[in-house]
Amino acid sequence: MKRVVWHGVVLVVLLVLLYPLLWLISTSFKPATEVVSSLALLPSEPTVRNYGEVFDGVGGHGVLHYFGNSLVIAAGAVVGNVLSCSLAAYAFARLHFRGRGPLFGFMMITIMLPQHVVLIPQYVIFQQLGMVNTFWPLVLPKFLATDAFFVFLMVQFIRSLPRELDEAATLDGCGPVGTYRHVVLPLLRPALITTAIFTFIWTWNDFLSQLIYLNDPEKFTLPLALQLFIDQATQSAYGPMFAMSVLALLPIGLFFLAFQRFLVNGVTTSGLKG
Repeated sequence: MKRVVWHGVVLVVLLVLLYPLLWLISTSFKPATEVVSSLALLPSEPTVRNYGEVFDGVGGHGVLHYFGNSLVIAAGAVVGNVLSCSLAAYAFARLHFRGRGPLFGFMMITIMLPQHVVLIPQYVIFQQLGMVNTFWPLVLPKFLATDAFFVFLMVQFIRSLPRELDEAATLDGCGPVGTYRHVVLPLLRPALITTAIFTFIWTWNDFLSQLIYLNDPEKFTLPLALQLFIDQATQSAYGPMFAMSVLALLPIGLFFLAFQRFLVNGVTTSGLKG
């Protein structure tokens, strides 16, 4: 009886958590008049016209154009974070240099620094470099190991690796770069995949940074394109907006499902030792 009650409670909580997602998917199939007038979960007259309007285009471009822009930025951010954060983590975890401890502590302090504090200085820098209204301000910082959380995650993982592997690589003639490439990097796979998943999700859903640096509708991403459904006419096109929201969620869901096993493995392994 206890097990039945427990499963019932879990199912109720699950339905409560999934209700917003179910409502979003259901509303994307509702006619424009029913979106604002009906509170029912299921549409009375389902229609795919909202998705047709999305593929017809908004702001002069179709959804695939904005999808491509988001994919370019997200892919660049993933490559930059995986490469730069793994290099910085290897340096903090394995190499000995002057000021390593204070530098690592200073990097950890930046985790508590709100993004809005550095937003204006970063914008001034990119404006002087002539990079505003390009993808560079959204991708270039990722190649400089600016996400301290991922550096810390990889440092914890590398510290759990036996140092005998580094010594064996040194005896075989490998220097620091060779040890990183042939020993540490292959074993760092769970942490790298965890970094890639979180970076992809956060970059794909980012709105504030893209809103600040991108001014041309041709360079807009999916989050910015959603705003066009609200501002382009006297009355908001809620149906197509919800349809485009569903399409924007699909890559994140597929990406997470494909690498969920590696995500759990990377987080648990990185947090056990240090």
